[in-house]
Amino acid sequence: MKARLVASHTAAPRPEDDSHWLVVSDLMAVLMMIFLFLSVLYMAQVERTHLTETQVRATAAESRQAIYRALESEFRDDLARWNAELVKPTLTLRFREPDVLFDRSSARIKPEFEAILRDFLPRYLAQLDVFRDVIREIRIEGHTSSEWSAETPPLEAYFLNMQLSQQRTQAVLRFAYGLDGVDDAHWFGERVAAVGLSSSRPVHDRNGREDADASRRVEFSVLTNFEAKLLEPIRLDETTRNRPAADADGLSAAGATARLASYGS
Repeated sequence: MKARLVASHTAAPRPEDDSHWLVVSDLMAVLMMIFLFLSVLYMAQVERTHLTETQVRATAAESRQAIYRALESEFRDDLARWNAELVKPTLTLRFREPDVLFDRSSARIKPEFEAILRDFLPRYLAQLDVFRDVIREIRIEGHTSSEWSAETPPLEAYFLNMQLSQQRTQAVLRFAYGLDGVDDAHWFGERVAAVGLSSSRPVHDRNGREDADASRRVEFSVLTNFEAKLLEPIRLDETTRNRPAADADGLSAAGATARLASYGS
Protein backbone atom coordinates (compact mmCIF):
# COMPACT_ATOMS: atom_id res chain seq x y z
CA MET A 1 0.00 0.00 0.00
CA LYS A 2 2.77 2.38 0.88
CA ALA A 3 4.49 1.64 -2.45
CA ARG A 4 1.32 2.42 -4.39
CA LEU A 5 0.93 5.74 -2.61
CA VAL A 6 4.51 6.67 -3.41
CA ALA A 7 4.03 5.80 -7.11
CA SER A 8 0.78 7.74 -7.29
CA HIS A 9 2.42 10.77 -5.73
CA THR A 10 5.33 10.59 -8.17
CA ALA A 11 3.10 10.43 -11.28
CA ALA A 12 0.91 13.41 -10.41
CA PRO A 13 1.55 16.48 -12.68
CA ARG A 14 3.19 19.41 -11.04
CA PRO A 15 1.83 22.97 -11.54
CA GLU A 16 5.28 24.32 -12.42
CA ASP A 17 5.51 21.92 -15.40
CA ASP A 18 2.29 23.34 -16.89
CA SER A 19 3.46 26.92 -16.46
CA HIS A 20 6.74 26.06 -18.20
CA TRP A 21 4.97 24.84 -21.34
CA LEU A 22 2.66 27.86 -21.30
CA VAL A 23 5.66 30.19 -21.31
CA VAL A 24 7.26 28.28 -24.20
CA SER A 25 4.07 28.33 -26.27
CA ASP A 26 3.61 32.07 -25.63
CA LEU A 27 7.21 32.70 -26.69
CA MET A 28 6.74 30.73 -29.90
CA ALA A 29 3.58 32.71 -30.70
CA VAL A 30 5.41 36.01 -30.17
CA LEU A 31 8.31 34.88 -32.40
CA MET A 32 5.84 33.81 -35.09
CA MET A 33 4.17 37.25 -34.96
CA ILE A 34 7.55 38.97 -35.28
CA PHE A 35 8.48 36.75 -38.23
CA LEU A 36 5.18 37.50 -39.98
CA PHE A 37 5.60 41.23 -39.35
CA LEU A 38 9.13 41.23 -40.81
CA SER A 39 7.93 39.21 -43.79
CA VAL A 40 5.18 41.74 -44.51
CA LEU A 41 7.68 44.63 -44.24
CA TYR A 42 10.09 42.88 -46.59
CA MET A 43 7.38 42.16 -49.15
CA ALA A 44 6.19 45.77 -48.99
CA GLN A 45 9.76 47.01 -49.48
CA VAL A 46 10.28 44.77 -52.51
CA GLU A 47 6.98 45.88 -54.03
CA ARG A 48 7.76 49.56 -53.40
CA THR A 49 11.26 49.25 -54.87
CA HIS A 50 9.95 47.51 -57.96
CA LEU A 51 7.25 50.16 -58.43
CA THR A 52 9.76 52.99 -58.05
CA GLU A 53 12.22 51.41 -60.49
CA THR A 54 9.44 50.86 -63.03
CA GLN A 55 8.25 54.45 -62.78
CA VAL A 56 11.78 55.88 -62.94
CA ARG A 57 12.64 53.78 -66.00
CA ALA A 58 9.42 54.80 -67.73
CA THR A 59 10.06 58.48 -67.03
CA ALA A 60 13.70 58.12 -68.12
CA ALA A 61 12.71 56.53 -71.41
CA GLU A 62 10.18 59.27 -72.08
CA SER A 63 12.71 61.99 -71.23
CA ARG A 64 15.43 60.51 -73.42
CA GLN A 65 12.96 60.11 -76.27
CA ALA A 66 11.90 63.74 -75.92
CA ILE A 67 15.54 64.92 -75.88
CA TYR A 68 16.28 62.90 -78.99
CA ARG A 69 13.24 64.30 -80.81
CA ALA A 70 14.25 67.86 -79.92
CA LEU A 71 17.82 67.40 -81.18
CA GLU A 72 16.79 65.48 -84.28
CA SER A 73 14.23 68.11 -85.22
CA GLU A 74 16.72 70.94 -84.73
CA PHE A 75 19.69 69.45 -86.58
CA ARG A 76 18.27 67.04 -89.16
CA ASP A 77 19.07 69.45 -92.00
CA ASP A 78 22.59 70.15 -90.74
CA LEU A 79 24.00 66.70 -90.04
CA ALA A 80 24.88 65.84 -93.62
CA ARG A 81 26.76 69.07 -94.35
CA TRP A 82 28.59 68.79 -91.02
CA ASN A 83 29.36 65.10 -91.66
CA ALA A 84 27.82 64.43 -88.27
CA GLU A 85 25.36 61.92 -86.87
CA LEU A 86 22.93 61.76 -83.96
CA VAL A 87 23.07 58.46 -82.08
CA LYS A 88 19.74 57.81 -80.39
CA PRO A 89 20.66 55.21 -77.69
CA THR A 90 23.37 57.43 -76.18
CA LEU A 91 21.99 60.86 -77.16
CA THR A 92 25.33 61.55 -78.81
CA LEU A 93 25.93 64.05 -81.58
CA ARG A 94 29.13 62.95 -83.30
CA PHE A 95 31.32 65.09 -85.56
CA ARG A 96 33.28 62.62 -87.66
CA GLU A 97 35.24 64.64 -90.22
CA PRO A 98 38.83 64.75 -88.92
CA ASP A 99 40.09 66.97 -91.76
CA VAL A 100 37.65 69.66 -90.60
CA LEU A 101 38.10 69.37 -86.83
CA PHE A 102 41.80 69.84 -86.00
CA ASP A 103 45.19 69.87 -87.61
CA ARG A 104 47.04 66.58 -87.36
CA SER A 105 48.57 66.10 -83.87
CA SER A 106 47.30 69.55 -82.89
CA ALA A 107 44.67 70.91 -80.52
CA ARG A 108 44.08 74.02 -82.64
CA ILE A 109 40.50 74.12 -83.88
CA LYS A 110 40.32 74.62 -87.62
CA PRO A 111 38.32 77.60 -88.92
CA GLU A 112 35.84 75.22 -90.56
CA PHE A 113 35.06 73.55 -87.22
CA GLU A 114 34.89 76.93 -85.48
CA ALA A 115 32.17 77.92 -87.94
CA ILE A 116 30.28 74.70 -87.20
CA LEU A 117 30.59 75.15 -83.43
CA ARG A 118 29.46 78.77 -83.69
CA ASP A 119 26.29 77.56 -85.40
CA PHE A 120 25.82 74.38 -83.40
CA LEU A 121 26.48 75.17 -79.75
CA PRO A 122 23.95 77.95 -79.03
CA ARG A 123 21.20 75.96 -80.75
CA TYR A 124 22.26 72.78 -78.94
CA LEU A 125 22.00 74.40 -75.51
CA ALA A 126 18.73 76.11 -76.40
CA GLN A 127 17.17 72.71 -77.13
CA LEU A 128 18.56 71.16 -73.94
CA ASP A 129 17.58 74.04 -71.69
CA VAL A 130 14.03 72.76 -71.24
CA PHE A 131 15.44 69.43 -70.01
CA ARG A 132 18.09 70.81 -67.68
CA ASP A 133 16.33 69.48 -64.56
CA VAL A 134 16.86 65.90 -65.75
CA ILE A 135 20.31 66.36 -67.33
CA ARG A 136 23.16 65.23 -65.14
CA GLU A 137 25.99 65.92 -67.54
CA ILE A 138 26.76 67.25 -71.01
CA ARG A 139 29.96 65.51 -71.98
CA ILE A 140 32.33 66.73 -74.67
CA GLU A 141 34.44 63.73 -75.68
CA GLY A 142 37.62 63.79 -77.73
CA HIS A 143 38.68 60.60 -79.52
CA THR A 144 41.81 59.81 -81.46
CA SER A 145 43.17 56.91 -83.46
CA SER A 146 45.90 54.73 -81.97
CA GLU A 147 48.44 56.13 -84.41
CA TRP A 148 51.44 58.25 -83.51
CA SER A 149 54.92 58.23 -84.96
CA ALA A 150 56.21 54.89 -86.26
CA GLU A 151 58.93 54.63 -83.62
CA THR A 152 56.60 55.36 -80.68
CA PRO A 153 55.66 52.30 -78.56
CA PRO A 154 51.89 51.62 -78.41
CA LEU A 155 51.56 52.47 -74.72
CA GLU A 156 53.43 55.73 -75.14
CA ALA A 157 51.28 56.54 -78.17
CA TYR A 158 48.17 55.91 -76.07
CA PHE A 159 49.20 58.45 -73.43
CA LEU A 160 50.31 60.98 -76.01
CA ASN A 161 46.92 60.66 -77.67
CA MET A 162 45.28 60.95 -74.26
CA GLN A 163 46.99 64.28 -73.71
CA LEU A 164 46.07 65.40 -77.22
CA SER A 165 42.40 64.42 -76.87
CA GLN A 166 42.15 66.23 -73.54
CA GLN A 167 43.67 69.36 -75.01
CA ARG A 168 41.20 69.23 -77.90
CA THR A 169 38.10 68.94 -75.71
CA GLN A 170 39.38 71.78 -73.53
CA ALA A 171 39.88 73.87 -76.67
CA VAL A 172 36.28 73.16 -77.71
CA LEU A 173 34.98 74.07 -74.25
CA ARG A 174 37.04 77.26 -74.14
CA PHE A 175 35.71 78.20 -77.58
CA ALA A 176 32.15 77.49 -76.40
CA TYR A 177 32.42 79.92 -73.51
CA GLY A 178 33.28 82.70 -75.96
CA LEU A 179 29.98 82.33 -77.81
CA ASP A 180 26.84 84.35 -77.18
CA GLY A 181 24.14 82.23 -75.61
CA VAL A 182 26.63 79.84 -74.03
CA ASP A 183 28.41 82.04 -71.50
CA ASP A 184 25.01 83.08 -70.10
CA ALA A 185 23.83 79.47 -69.62
CA HIS A 186 24.94 79.02 -66.01
CA TRP A 187 23.42 75.55 -65.78
CA PHE A 188 25.69 74.47 -68.65
CA GLY A 189 28.79 75.31 -66.62
CA GLU A 190 27.49 73.20 -63.75
CA ARG A 191 26.99 70.14 -65.93
CA VAL A 192 29.54 70.23 -68.74
CA ALA A 193 32.57 67.93 -68.71
CA ALA A 194 35.40 67.87 -71.24
CA VAL A 195 36.84 64.36 -71.48
CA GLY A 196 39.73 63.09 -73.57
CA LEU A 197 39.54 59.35 -74.22
CA SER A 198 42.57 58.84 -76.45
CA SER A 199 42.18 55.70 -78.60
CA SER A 200 40.19 53.74 -76.01
CA ARG A 201 37.09 53.63 -78.24
CA PRO A 202 38.28 53.19 -81.82
CA VAL A 203 35.99 52.80 -84.80
CA HIS A 204 36.47 49.60 -86.81
CA ASP A 205 35.77 48.85 -90.44
CA ARG A 206 33.84 45.84 -91.73
CA ASN A 207 36.94 43.66 -91.46
CA GLY A 208 37.46 44.51 -87.80
CA ARG A 209 40.48 46.76 -88.41
CA GLU A 210 40.75 50.19 -86.87
CA ASP A 211 39.50 52.99 -89.11
CA ALA A 212 41.97 55.71 -88.15
CA ASP A 213 40.08 58.58 -89.81
CA ALA A 214 36.70 57.59 -88.33
CA SER A 215 38.29 57.16 -84.90
CA ARG A 216 39.34 60.83 -84.87
CA ARG A 217 36.15 62.55 -83.78
CA VAL A 218 34.47 64.89 -81.31
CA GLU A 219 31.21 63.90 -79.59
CA PHE A 220 28.62 65.73 -77.50
CA SER A 221 26.65 63.36 -75.25
CA VAL A 222 23.76 63.91 -72.83
CA LEU A 223 23.64 61.92 -69.58
CA THR A 224 20.46 62.03 -67.50
CA ASN A 225 20.21 61.74 -63.72
CA PHE A 226 17.74 58.85 -63.61
CA GLU A 227 20.53 56.34 -62.97
CA ALA A 228 21.29 58.08 -59.67
CA LYS A 229 17.59 58.08 -58.80
CA LEU A 230 17.52 54.29 -59.03
CA LEU A 231 20.29 54.10 -56.44
CA GLU A 232 18.48 56.24 -53.86
CA PRO A 233 17.25 54.29 -50.80
CA ILE A 234 13.50 53.69 -50.53
CA ARG A 235 12.09 54.52 -47.10
CA LEU A 236 9.86 51.90 -45.53
CA ASP A 237 7.30 54.45 -44.36
CA GLU A 238 6.65 55.37 -47.99
CA THR A 239 5.29 51.90 -48.66
CA THR A 240 2.13 52.78 -46.79
CA ARG A 241 1.46 55.93 -48.75
CA ASN A 242 -0.77 55.80 -51.78
CA ARG A 243 1.06 58.25 -54.00
CA PRO A 244 3.22 57.98 -57.16
CA ALA A 245 6.96 57.96 -56.88
CA ALA A 246 8.76 61.26 -57.37
CA ASP A 247 11.09 61.73 -60.29
CA ALA A 248 14.60 63.10 -60.10
CA ASP A 249 13.58 66.78 -59.80
CA GLY A 250 10.71 66.30 -57.34
CA LEU A 251 7.90 65.81 -59.83
CA SER A 252 5.72 62.74 -59.79
CA ALA A 253 6.14 60.34 -62.66
CA ALA A 254 2.75 61.45 -63.97
CA GLY A 255 3.78 65.10 -63.68
CA ALA A 256 7.01 64.49 -65.54
CA THR A 257 5.16 62.65 -68.25
CA ALA A 258 2.72 65.53 -68.64
CA ARG A 259 5.55 68.03 -68.87
CA LEU A 260 7.33 66.00 -71.54
CA ALA A 261 4.12 65.51 -73.46
CA SER A 262 3.53 69.26 -73.44
CA TYR A 263 6.88 69.74 -75.15
CA GLY A 264 5.54 67.93 -78.23
CA SER A 265 7.29 65.93 -80.89
